[in-house]
Amino acid sequence: MSATLPSRHLPGPLANTAPQTSAAAPRRLELEYVLPLRWTDDTPLPELTGYLRWLAGQVPVTVVDGSPPEFFARHAAAWAGYVRHVPPDPHLTGANGKVLGVLTGLRLARHEHVVIADDDVRYDEQALRTLRRLLDRADLVRPQNYFDPLPWHAHWDTGRSLLNRAVGADYPGTLGVRRSTFQAMGGYHPDVLFENLELIRTVGAYGGRELTPPGLYVRRVPPATSHFLQQRIRQAYDDIAQPWRLMTFLAVVPALTAAAVTRRTGEVAAAAAGIVALAEYGRRRAGGRHVFPVTGSLLAPLWVLERGVCSWPALAQRVAFGGVGYAGGRLRTAAHSPRRLRTSLRARAAEAAAEPAGR
Repeated sequence: MSATLPSRHLPGPLANTAPQTSAAAPRRLELEYVLPLRWTDDTPLPELTGYLRWLAGQVPVTVVDGSPPEFFARHAAAWAGYVRHVPPDPHLTGANGKVLGVLTGLRLARHEHVVIADDDVRYDEQALRTLRRLLDRADLVRPQNYFDPLPWHAHWDTGRSLLNRAVGADYPGTLGVRRSTFQAMGGYHPDVLFENLELIRTVGAYGGRELTPPGLYVRRVPPATSHFLQQRIRQAYDDIAQPWRLMTFLAVVPALTAAAVTRRTGEVAAAAAGIVALAEYGRRRAGGRHVFPVTGSLLAPLWVLERGVCSWPALAQRVAFGGVGYAGGRLRTAAHSPRRLRTSLRARAAEAAAEPAGR
C-alpha cells in the first residue's frame, strides 16, 4: 500500500510556526492524537506549543504528561484551552513511562481512530487525513518519518531509515491504532525498551491487520547532537529483540578485522557499495527522494559500522548488568517475541472465557 505525496505537498523546512492550512479550516477529523511526554528541559516548549495549537484545530489532542510538577504546571498553562493535558494514570505500573502514557491516553481517547506520536513528530493535514482513512482498513498503520531540518547526525541516521525501507518498513516515532483493537488485546507490555516494536508485534499476535505505506511521510524534528550521541548503545540494544539483525551487526567488526588482516580491501569496498545501493533503493521507494537526502544513502555504510561497533557493548550490558540503562533503572527486554505474545494472548483469552463458568 502506498500513499505517495507529490513533492509540492511535502512539508517545508522546520520553522517556529505551525503548519499552514487553508483560510477556511475544515471540521476536525474524528481522530484522537495522543502524545506521551516526560520533559526535564522546556527548551522546545515554544515550538511544540505552536504545533499543538495548530494540531488542536485538526483533531482532538490528549497530552499525557509525566514531567516533574514544575514542568507539568508550565505545560498546563501553555496549553490551556485547546489541549487535554493529564498526568499518567497513577494506577498503572511499569518501567517504560512512554507506554504508561500511551495506555492512559488510549483509555481516555474519544475516537476509535488514534494517533500515537512522540513529542518530536510533526504531522501535516494531509498525513492526518491519510492516516485516518487507512485506519478504516487496518488495526495499525506504520507511517514513515523523515528528518527536517538536517543537522549532520540526521543525515547519518537517515541511513538507518533507508535500509529499513529497503528490506521492509522503518520503525517511526508514530503509529496509528484502532482503539477497540488496542483495548481488546489489553494494551501492550510496559516493561520493554523498544515499545513501538512491542505494540506492532502485539497487534500482529492478536490477529490485527497492519499497513506500512512507504509513502505516508511524517516529519520528525531531529534530536540535539548530545542526545543523539547518548542514544547510540541504547538503540543498538533494540536489536536484541530481532536476533537476525543482532547477529548481522555483531558480525560487522569481526568481518572488517579479518578483511584488514588479509588485505581484502576490494571485498570491503564491494560490501560498502552494496549497502549504498540498498539504501538508495529504499530512498527511491514511493517518492522518498523528495524527503530523504542522497547523503543518507552515501552514509549508510558508516551507519552500519556504527551499529556493528555499538552492538557489542549493548550485548555486554545485557550479559553483565542484566539490561540497558533507562530512566534511572535497567530494562532487560527490548521487546517480546511474537511467539511469546501469542501465547500470552491465548492464555488471557482462555482465562476470560473460563471466568463466567467459575462464578
